[in-house]
Amino acid sequence: MKKKEIKRFLFIIKTICYYRLNKFIPKKKNTFLLRIICSSFFWIKKKNITNSLEKRLFLALEKLGPIWIKLGQMLSTRKDLFSKKMILNLEKLQDKVNYFDGSLAKKKIENSFGYPIEKYFDDFDQNPLASASISQIHTAKLKKNNKKIIIKIIKPNILKTIKIDINLMYLFANWFNWIYSKKKIYLKDIVSEYKKILIKELNLLNEAFNTIKLRNNFKNSNILYIPKIYLKHCRKNVIVMERIYGIPISNIKKIKEEKINLKLLAERGVKIFLIQVFYNNFFHADMHSGNIFVSKSNPNNPKYIAIDCGIIGTLTEKDKLYLAENFIAFFNRDYYKIAELNITKSLIPSNINLENFVSSIENIFDPIFKKSFKDISFGYILLNLFKIANHFNIKIQPQLFLFQKTLIYIEGLGKQIYPELNLWKTAKPFLEKWLNFEFRNQNKINTYNKNFLSWNKKIPEIPNFIYNTLKYNQYLCHSINHFSFTYVKIEKNKTKTYFFLTISVVMFFTSIFSYISALKTISIIFLILSLIFLKYAWKEIKNLTYCNNI
Repeated sequence: MKKKEIKRFLFIIKTICYYRLNKFIPKKKNTFLLRIICSSFFWIKKKNITNSLEKRLFLALEKLGPIWIKLGQMLSTRKDLFSKKMILNLEKLQDKVNYFDGSLAKKKIENSFGYPIEKYFDDFDQNPLASASISQIHTAKLKKNNKKIIIKIIKPNILKTIKIDINLMYLFANWFNWIYSKKKIYLKDIVSEYKKILIKELNLLNEAFNTIKLRNNFKNSNILYIPKIYLKHCRKNVIVMERIYGIPISNIKKIKEEKINLKLLAERGVKIFLIQVFYNNFFHADMHSGNIFVSKSNPNNPKYIAIDCGIIGTLTEKDKLYLAENFIAFFNRDYYKIAELNITKSLIPSNINLENFVSSIENIFDPIFKKSFKDISFGYILLNLFKIANHFNIKIQPQLFLFQKTLIYIEGLGKQIYPELNLWKTAKPFLEKWLNFEFRNQNKINTYNKNFLSWNKKIPEIPNFIYNTLKYNQYLCHSINHFSFTYVKIEKNKTKTYFFLTISVVMFFTSIFSYISALKTISIIFLILSLIFLKYAWKEIKNLTYCNNI
């Protein structure tokens, strides 16, 4: 470890001892070194002795700062791994981040732009509007149109801090996995996912492009508004976007005062998420209450406003089918179908007992049906599935956890806005319609694939076919010399016509199958050749008509 890493490592150990978290390190051979290091901090005064372990972990992460707070927030989504009490404490973690100096922020922004702020912006406010763990926001106006904007800047030296903390997180995760190897809590995998998310967030161009794509996906939408990005002024560590005004989604009192249609607002929240996931395959995966607002412009036709598109989720076609089919199977109480979906679409151990697997699904899901449908949570259905999968050592793909986390956010917001929201009534018809649409398209694709495989075998024969046709054409020309001139002319024209038409048709079908195989350039070339041969065929047909009239 480097000097800075050692210093940070000792601070973390000191914090662990300060909150008495070291008391929970088991006395095993593989923990000897860690226990010796913790023991060397015997002089540290212990704090919060009466608090529970979960509360002390919450306080420790808060003391360690923004990067560890964000890790705690991410761990709070893994309800399949940790106790309810632990999750409740981790969910309370909020970014408590100090601002950095506004004049320094201005200097950093100008260095990134390569020109003074005053060149394109007026009224730059050095007092930050908001601050998060890795960035800070300032307000200004665009000179050319006087529109209000916000400028987001990455905090100085944050990358060095992140690198040090991530390396130490890996160290602690490895220790944890080594000590608690039988608990199937693979913290190293979680840290790896966390690292990917943080690195993406550090490049604000990712957020800019995500925002542009999401805005295009909901262009002219009456249910969701995404602010405009001024890409000309965006850099790796600076982003400039339209400033939005709305009611924070958490301010239910204000939303009610504006007489906004709460039922429609809640249903639209679910609809927006499902459209993003199943039709766009590009969903805002950080939809907590700080990033979602409600427009006041039309209370009877409510519209959401979403910001901070740094974290985006995508799913494979298999993932989407897996989710939709599981939800429908659950609704139909088809537990064998759920088992089948999880076995065929997961990395499953060879020694799994199918009957036990189905029985576990039934034992967990059957009691849920005692509730009314409006009280059944999609997110917790998935959570229970993941718990069963963890128990049977089935590997669940990380992107599904991101989906589940976002789904629980959406459900929570929907219930907060309108407690009577019936997610099944809103989502089931949507999922059934999407599945029907998907299967129809899948059947078409399968038909194309089958035909393509058949034609793919025939395409290598095309050169021989052309050669044989030419030889046959030559043979015919020689064999008809003894006929009259007119008859010879007709037969020659016929042969040429057949030849050009045959080649044109072959080229046309080759163009189609090249297009299906995503070889668009080759497809265009073959299409042009097809049209050229068709032109020659047409010319010969006209000559043939002339000869027949002689």
